Amino acid sequence: MLLYNNIAHAILSLGRSMKTITSRQNPLVRAFRELADAPDPGGRRLLLDGVHLVRDARDAAVRLKAVAISATHAGDGSELAALARELERDRVEISSVSDAVMAAMSPVRTPSGIVAIAEREPLDADAICAQPGALVVVAADLLRAAEAGGATGVIVCGRSANPFSWKAVRGSMGSALRLPVATIRTPEVTLERVRAAGLQSVAAAPRVGVAPDEIDWRPGTAMFLGGEGTGLPASLIESCDARVTIPMRPPVESLNVAVAAALLVYEARRQRT
Repeated sequence: MLLYNNIAHAILSLGRSMKTITSRQNPLVRAFRELADAPDPGGRRLLLDGVHLVRDARDAAVRLKAVAISATHAGDGSELAALARELERDRVEISSVSDAVMAAMSPVRTPSGIVAIAEREPLDADAICAQPGALVVVAADLLRAAEAGGATGVIVCGRSANPFSWKAVRGSMGSALRLPVATIRTPEVTLERVRAAGLQSVAAAPRVGVAPDEIDWRPGTAMFLGGEGTGLPASLIESCDARVTIPMRPPVESLNVAVAAALLVYEARRQRT
């Protein structure tokens, strides 16, 4: 217990005491568990695990409502301790927890030693589409490729997985914290919003579309990508302004949707730069 207290003291040495949680029945522990089991569908509250993701949230000016740190993971010179000091200076509420409590709060099998609940303002699809020179990706599970290629926002629709679940946020490597992301009920409604914003719509189709470099990606554009296997509804493909197909050598008929999105986004970036 003496070692535990010494490490906890080393984590935060800037003057304000740190709350200690030793019970798995604590209300804060329940809040973390509930968010892990049922992610906020609107993405207002996010569950984060790991030093890098929590730091990404801080750097992106995303509000950190609560942070819990396992004292036994944080030596005085560790990256975790350094982050804790930065959060302390930001006046973020930090709790020191036992390993057993951390195991209950973290959604991963092997906890990293820090978890957080972040709060972000929900983004509207209309605002994403209204950005100057908009390049909007309409799909799911593509946040890293979209951000890396210079997309200005992502709209997730249909039966796509929740882009704000802890698994999706973790898999995005922080892109979900930096890139504007909105959700809409169906791709058809999304297309209506895209048209209302004056963007051209381009549907990714497995065949009968033109090559990516034959599309003029320079105007404001929304590219629609469907899930692997099912793809986009035929009616939606027909309703879009253009269809694009990535050339593939037989017998390959389709690409991983994240790979396809990356190829299209980077072609758009090539033309725009």
